[in-house]
Amino acid sequence: MSARVSAVPSTTAPSLSSRRRLGDRLGDGALHGLTAAAAAAAAALLIAIAWKIFDVAHPAISKYGFGFLTHQGWDVARNKFAALDFIWGTAVTSFAALLIATPVSIAIGLYLSELAPRGARTVIASLVELLAAIPSVVLGLWGILVLGPFVGQDLEPWLHRHLGFIPLFSGTPENAGILVAILVLTIMVVPIISSICRELFVGVPTELEEGALALGATRWEMVRGVILPYTRSGVAAAVILGFGRAIGEAIAVTQVMGAGHGIHWSLFATGDTLASRIAEQYAGAAGLQVASLVYLAAILLVISLLVNLAARLIERRFTYQRTGGS
Repeated sequence: MSARVSAVPSTTAPSLSSRRRLGDRLGDGALHGLTAAAAAAAAALLIAIAWKIFDVAHPAISKYGFGFLTHQGWDVARNKFAALDFIWGTAVTSFAALLIATPVSIAIGLYLSELAPRGARTVIASLVELLAAIPSVVLGLWGILVLGPFVGQDLEPWLHRHLGFIPLFSGTPENAGILVAILVLTIMVVPIISSICRELFVGVPTELEEGALALGATRWEMVRGVILPYTRSGVAAAVILGFGRAIGEAIAVTQVMGAGHGIHWSLFATGDTLASRIAEQYAGAAGLQVASLVYLAAILLVISLLVNLAARLIERRFTYQRTGGS
């Protein structure tokens, strides 16, 4: 005897949407509307900020054009302004700070995720993250009172004595200058990058690490062959985020960099950055100087947007290589 199983027609079972109460359907619509409004508000805010900056900077943009980016000099008395000195200072301090902070941050992240005793991990991680909570003005004051004298009286003379033949370490040691700004920015960037790296390294699947060790790899080989390749997209994004933090810092850099002019190869010289020049002079500026300072802000805004776009592209590329596009 054959058994016949009959399927229940779909019409006899109420659909999910029909079983939902009116409040649930209204909640779905409200959730969709609120989230869409929040996303649109963020985009609108970015557009509004960019529009206002470029609108205020328009007199300087129309007067100087792109030559503002390629010429030197900032003379308030003669009403002549250019940005190359500050672009140079921003690039030197930010890239040099990243050059120091990146390996230190990766080392901190690896130690806290792989090597530190369990009882010490939380304590050390909290102390490292507390650096990010220190206000920049306080860190700048510490740079003036402690770091500056140490650099000017001990570190820079030592560098000049042993490496003075290199243009980077030539010149007269000073308590304020590019090198002090680099070290302050390094201290500010390290907590950001190291915290993200630690979370990335902790998120590596345990079976991948144990599999590498089971195949006879040393801990260093496991780190080099498993952890770093698996997390490289996130590490790259963390470094870019740290770079964005470095180029946008104003107060601490203003306090320790010395507000110098010109393009100098020596790290002992004083200098200025885009953000610090705006912080120094905007309060007392007038006329074309205001437009020129806002032009500096526009340059900083464009750089920040390009940096974030580069971070997204790097992350997507590495993610595609790791997953094969799946």
